[in-house]
Amino acid sequence: MKFMRLNDVKAATGLARSTIYKYVKQGSFPMPVSLGGRSVAWVESEVVAWIAARIRERDLQLI
Repeated sequence: MKFMRLNDVKAATGLARSTIYKYVKQGSFPMPVSLGGRSVAWVESEVVAWIAARIRERDLQLI
């Protein structure tokens, strides 16, 4: 299991920092894990699953 820092999450999703945190607050994006102090990271497999779900949603709309 690997962690992704914010810049990695931004690069993988194409989302801005503010959008990521907005989606987290809405419950539609994985929550970050506290690494201590003010450091947080996301579980890579959860971010990958979120991306895959967006792709599935797109594909279902094409059918």
